[in-house]
Amino acid sequence: MSSTGLGELFFAFQQAVAGRYSIDREIGRGGMGVVFLAREVHLDRPVAIKLLPPERAAQRTLKDRFLREARLAAKLSHPNIIPIHSVEETGGFVFYVMAFVNGETLAERVRTRGPLSSTEGARVLREVAWALAYAHEQGLVHRDVKPDNILLESSTGRVLVADFGIAAALGDAGDGISGTPEFMSPEQALGTTLDARSDLYGLGATAFYMFSGKFPFEGKTATEVLAKQITQPAPPLSSLGLTVPRKLAALVDRCLAKAPDQRPESAQALAEQLGVALDRRREMPAALRTFVKRAARLDGPGTLLTAGLFSISTAVGGAFLVGGGYGIGLTVLLATAVLSVATPFAALADAARELLKQGFSHRDIGPAFDAVLEQGREELALENANHRVRVERVLAGLAVAGLAIAGVDALMLNFRPVLDITISILGQYGMMIVDAVAGFAGGVGLLAAIGYLSVRDRKVQPVGTFWAKVWKGVVGRAAFTVAAKLVHGGRVSALTHRATELSLGMAAEQLYEDLPKETRRALGDIPGVLHRLQDDAQELRKRHDALQDAIAESGDSSGAEYADVRDMRDELHAKLGDAVGALETIRLNLLRLHACSATVESVTTHLDLAAEVSAEVERLIAAHADVERLLKFPRTAATTPV
Repeated sequence: MSSTGLGELFFAFQQAVAGRYSIDREIGRGGMGVVFLAREVHLDRPVAIKLLPPERAAQRTLKDRFLREARLAAKLSHPNIIPIHSVEETGGFVFYVMAFVNGETLAERVRTRGPLSSTEGARVLREVAWALAYAHEQGLVHRDVKPDNILLESSTGRVLVADFGIAAALGDAGDGISGTPEFMSPEQALGTTLDARSDLYGLGATAFYMFSGKFPFEGKTATEVLAKQITQPAPPLSSLGLTVPRKLAALVDRCLAKAPDQRPESAQALAEQLGVALDRRREMPAALRTFVKRAARLDGPGTLLTAGLFSISTAVGGAFLVGGGYGIGLTVLLATAVLSVATPFAALADAARELLKQGFSHRDIGPAFDAVLEQGREELALENANHRVRVERVLAGLAVAGLAIAGVDALMLNFRPVLDITISILGQYGMMIVDAVAGFAGGVGLLAAIGYLSVRDRKVQPVGTFWAKVWKGVVGRAAFTVAAKLVHGGRVSALTHRATELSLGMAAEQLYEDLPKETRRALGDIPGVLHRLQDDAQELRKRHDALQDAIAESGDSSGAEYADVRDMRDELHAKLGDAVGALETIRLNLLRLHACSATVESVTTHLDLAAEVSAEVERLIAAHADVERLLKFPRTAATTPV
């Protein structure tokens, strides 16, 4: 520390607060003040002291406003707001004392380690939104939401917001505009009246920087940046090629809308929407994730070996046919056909068996694939498929050539005159060699065709789409049915990854299976009712979320033109509660039956009521589909997994 300038300020300030605060060092400096790390002597605790620059403290109006705003901010008490312990004026120095946060600012985090992941970023945004919502309820607007005013606590990861209202108190040295140009709302840049939605614009700009490492608007001067804030629309976050989920990117874009009424209704509403985004991306259990990404697919060395054996056995069978051994040839070909179906299915059943042993079921497969495919769609948007063109051409050529050779050979084997002529030209052994080559070429062609379709498929849909259809369909259900007969119980897995309706339904189904056979027979088709209610609840949830997203992305959720859509969303929400409630009732009755505090008759009565709920839900879904078409909501939007 030099003996002049900063040194003189340090010594003078330390002398003014001696006995109350022991200043350690300077930890920050900006146009709005100098921040020192100190210890509060009486309570023996670390604190941060923000000192108003002496040249500004000399201006009476500015000093009074600073003290007033700081005292207002000191009244805020929220887990995500840095508490201000005191606001003081002593010895000509004006300052406030706040809790010291051992961590780094969001700006430092991005500068040192790069942009945040979508999940971590959504969590940070939600905690900041909570803090803003609380302050707005107290009538205080921050006016300078930016990464430098957001701190990340090292020990807990907690997000804390600093400097509420201080930017407005200090103003700008030249034109009276307060705030930081890169994070300033258009209305703030124009110097007009601000409300809470101005902070949401600053939060949107902060999110843009947090996910990309760039500012929404850049310029050589502050004036140039402010001009862009006023006149130019912010670039969509999705246009930067980031792995940010579409819905999260849409929230950021809405915060950066030029018109305040096109931004989210409030910080609390934004926090709720961010919470939904986080819940939808919650961590999937490792066993399910491994299953979806690896075990569920027949694309490993075993598949290549199976295809090779298929080619060889086909060639051997054809050779026997050519050599006159029709019985042996047909047997080999028939066995090959059976094994070509049985072997893959056995592999699928084995994968299902491993998953069942870990406490999961076929009903976990759909949500697991949906979650992985959603991430795959995000990654797919970033990929440049041009480098695959050459690979596609090679695979396509091999597929056409190999399958064509195998096809010609098959035709020749089925037309005796042609076969006789060929044998007369090539001889018996020559024909056997040709047939073996054709069989091998057919296997290579088949593998090349599969590879071509896989590469081609990746351009339009994420990896795993085909296997999702296999596992969610008849084949997947059959594989789990076979596997279940080989597994006798398994450890119960954590249910946090499952939607409520799945958890309830699976728990009820397990309770039903644990009942004596005679009791199960008397209860009737409880599994069928459970499955219908689960499917109904999942469909209601998807449709509700689709409508909620449509309303949120419209930017005008309170508009009269969306009244019918809101009513429809609320009706779906109510019916979802009914369906989940029916599942809960069945589970509780089965628990009572196990405890001998209920009768079979009481359970079947509630089962009939549950079946009526399912019928009502299905009628609502059918009616909703008709209204959906009238309102021009695409059918796919309502059923796309999230």
